[in-house]
Amino acid sequence: MASSAHTMTGGDGKYSYSVHSYNQREAADLSKRMLVEAIVENLDIETQSPTTSSFRIADLGCSVGPKISAINIIIEAVAQKYQLIKGHSDLPAEIQVYFSDLVSNDFNHLFASLPQDRQYFAAGVPGSFHGRLFPKASLDFVYSQYALQWLSRVPPEILDSNSPAFNKGRIMYGNSASEVGQAFSDQYAKDMQSFFDARAHELAPGGLLLLLIPGRPDGTVPAQHSVHPLFEPMESSLSDMVNQGLISGDKLDSFNLPIYSPSMEELRKIIENSGCFDVLRLEIQLPERPTPLRSESARSGFEKILTEHFGTEIIEPLFNRYSKKVQGRSPITSCDGMAVGLFVLLKRNP
Repeated sequence: MASSAHTMTGGDGKYSYSVHSYNQREAADLSKRMLVEAIVENLDIETQSPTTSSFRIADLGCSVGPKISAINIIIEAVAQKYQLIKGHSDLPAEIQVYFSDLVSNDFNHLFASLPQDRQYFAAGVPGSFHGRLFPKASLDFVYSQYALQWLSRVPPEILDSNSPAFNKGRIMYGNSASEVGQAFSDQYAKDMQSFFDARAHELAPGGLLLLLIPGRPDGTVPAQHSVHPLFEPMESSLSDMVNQGLISGDKLDSFNLPIYSPSMEELRKIIENSGCFDVLRLEIQLPERPTPLRSESARSGFEKILTEHFGTEIIEPLFNRYSKKVQGRSPITSCDGMAVGLFVLLKRNP
């Protein structure tokens, strides 16, 4: 269970991510005002080469379509900036949008979902955002919405029964030993350093990097405040299946979700260590409404990784149990330890 190279459930079926990504759409709506303000106030269109008539945007971790509306918001904000600086809202002659996700992503569904009247040329770029994806200085704006919680791998010590960080019987770091949380934190720092190194090469000088990342409040340790409340019913359901002999204990012990939510302070240190970006905005966003626990949503996001490890035969009984556990539960609020949102705007150093 070392690799996190998996994707959301594609298509538009009953358990597809495109149907059940409510929270992701709401996150984009909540961030719209901040996103527009960030672009209008900080985008430096004067630094674009006079021989270049294109504006190049990359959406990293695009998934299968729920974030397309954010691209429209970005383009609207760029038009506002042109109006402010040049006295007209005419966009560059060509806007290029690169949708990037892992090679197993359902790009067919993504491109079928693109609006026919879009104002941009679209291309798919398969690959992991933990490494290079684009040529040097080839991008003006990079956007990633609620994808950077995914690690490149589960920290190996988490799965080592001889390690103090062995996370026996659990599927993530919430409510686990401090060594477990530290192992996830260390892996996150390594992954984000790789992420920022890659983007520093790909962004043109003065280019913007805007990230929406699930995080946790400053002054907390990983086990205290995380997305664990969302996954506790899944962990409990898997434990029940172990107790009933449907899954072996060793199989559960060798599985952890490669997900991590940093604090704002933690993320700032990683950015500063990269040395390639100026921090323009780094702020917390509280969710406007509680997050309901839905079996269909959990299945759309995690069926692939669960199937990869446990096999297809566990999916129906697992989510039947999950449905019963969340039935009647109150939605999760930020007071329950639910992750807050981190709004991150960075500018590539000259």
